[in-house]
Amino acid sequence: MKDVIKIKYEVANEKDGIEAYKSYTGKKVGILISSIILMFILSVIAINAGSTNLKFSEIFKSIIGHGTVSSNVVVLSIRLPRVIAAIIAGAGLSVSGCVMQNNLRNPLASPATLGISNAAAFGANLAIIIFGAGSFRSLSADAVIINNPYIVTLSAFVLSMLATIVILLLAKLKSFAPQSIILAGVALGSLFSAGITLIQYFADDVQVAAAVFWTFGDLGRVSWNEVFIMFIIIGIALIYFMFKRWDYNALDSGQEVAKSLGVNVERVRFGGMFVSSLITAVSVSFLGIIGFIGLISPQIVRRIIGGDHRFLIPISAICGSIILLFADTLARTIIAPVILPVGAITSFLGAPLFLYLLIRGQK
Repeated sequence: MKDVIKIKYEVANEKDGIEAYKSYTGKKVGILISSIILMFILSVIAINAGSTNLKFSEIFKSIIGHGTVSSNVVVLSIRLPRVIAAIIAGAGLSVSGCVMQNNLRNPLASPATLGISNAAAFGANLAIIIFGAGSFRSLSADAVIINNPYIVTLSAFVLSMLATIVILLLAKLKSFAPQSIILAGVALGSLFSAGITLIQYFADDVQVAAAVFWTFGDLGRVSWNEVFIMFIIIGIALIYFMFKRWDYNALDSGQEVAKSLGVNVERVRFGGMFVSSLITAVSVSFLGIIGFIGLISPQIVRRIIGGDHRFLIPISAICGSIILLFADTLARTIIAPVILPVGAITSFLGAPLFLYLLIRGQK
């Protein structure tokens, strides 16, 4: 009789555990689906927003290939690439910040913290000022232009990846101690900032203006070619991160626990940091510096759903897309037809929100 009671008790506990797990995953799946719906709604609003008034029917006809010449130019050549770039870059920057925070066990880790964005900015300044990629066109509002964006993009990408390699090599010497990576990133960021100052000091006013113009995060500078490249690289990176999701969950429990579970901690950290830096390098080289996405988005999602990377990675990606979409739409409409730098908008939105989260976390 006692054995029967014990079996029934164990079965009841197992059923309770299964129900609790279903409830646990169900809530997170619901948040994931809700986030996707919100992103889709914001995308529709973003495509419809702008100084050129278009009806929703005209936008839909242009997307399916039956629009007028003017609506096709506005929707297919200007707004749609911008919206898709915001979705892709926002997802990439957010997930790169999420993985960096996990690998370094530091909630303040992000592409900007590690100096990768500063390295890209230095590369762009080098191309614009030393290689002459910035010029003066007219006395109109868009007088300062980047006349060779491909050189600027390539230079920014090469310098940002160089910074990544240096950080990883320095960290390798210290057996991937998280503190070493953070300190190496801060040092390199300061070094590249000093280099930018020196280059601009010896440049003329037009070159300095062009360099500052590039530094502003701008989604309007991308074409379908850049969107395609970002989609391929960031898409593959997201698949890699999802493949490593269990390793990141193990790292959350500490390095010793992860090693006891069979995780090669050094290799996981090296791979995560390298792929995160690659995402940042591609995004920054095409779009300029867009701050706070990689820092604030994972923090928001972690406080809502916890630290399970099975859900944290995809929801962080969608949250980053939502934040960047919202910021870019605000930048295009708040004082239209003037378009504000989206990097400034994300910083204005991100800094107070991050301070709020810090205060809330202390309480």
